[in-house]
Amino acid sequence: MRSIQDDRTTRAVIRDEALRLFAERGPESVTVRQIAGAAGVSAGLVVHHFGSKDGLRQEVDQYVLTVFEGMLRELTAGTGGQPLDPGAGAASLSEAFARHLPAGSPLPGYLRRLLLTGSDTGRMLFRQLFELSRRTLDDLSAAGLAAPGRDPAVRAALLLANDLAVFLLRDHLADVLGTDPLSADGMARWAPELLGIYAGGLNAAAPGEAPPRA
Repeated sequence: MRSIQDDRTTRAVIRDEALRLFAERGPESVTVRQIAGAAGVSAGLVVHHFGSKDGLRQEVDQYVLTVFEGMLRELTAGTGGQPLDPGAGAASLSEAFARHLPAGSPLPGYLRRLLLTGSDTGRMLFRQLFELSRRTLDDLSAAGLAAPGRDPAVRAALLLANDLAVFLLRDHLADVLGTDPLSADGMARWAPELLGIYAGGLNAAAPGEAPPRA
C-alpha cells in the first residue's frame, strides 16, 4: 500500500486517480477497488474518505468544476479584475485550456463526459462557458474586432460549440490530423486556421499568409 504522510494528501491522491479512471472509462465502469488499486490504498480507505463511489464522484465533479472556474476567471479578467485585451488572449477556449492544462491531463476527457451525460455539473459548466462566450463576443464587438450578428446569443453559442468540438472530437481529430489538437503542436496548426476563419470566413488566409487569389 502507498505510504502517505497526511490525510489531505491521501484524499487528493484518491480523487486524482478516480478522475483519471473516470475520464478513461466512464464513472459507471470503474469500481471502488480499481480506484483503490490505482491510488495504492485499500478500498476501505476510499470508503472512509468519501462514503461511497457516488460520494467520490461528487467530489471529482466539484474539483473539475473548481479547476475550470479558475481558468474561466483568468480568461475573463486580467490583473486587478480589469477586462483582458480582446486581441491579447487565446484564439479560443480550447487554446486557452491547452495552455493551462499539463500534457496528459485527464480534465479534457472528463469534460467531454460531463457535457455528454447531462449531469448537473455538466449543465452548470456549459452555462458558465456560454456566459464566457457571450462576454468575449461583447468585448470583441466593443473593440471593433467582431460583429455581434443579428442574434448575439446564437453567435456566441456557435463560437462555443466550435471550441468544445475540439474536446468532444479530440480522438477523431488526432486520427485525421496526425497530432493531438490540444497539444502544443496541434494548437500551432489549429489556432492560425481558426483565427483566419473567424477574421474573414473560409476565403480568408491564416494570419501571416497571403490572401487567396480571386
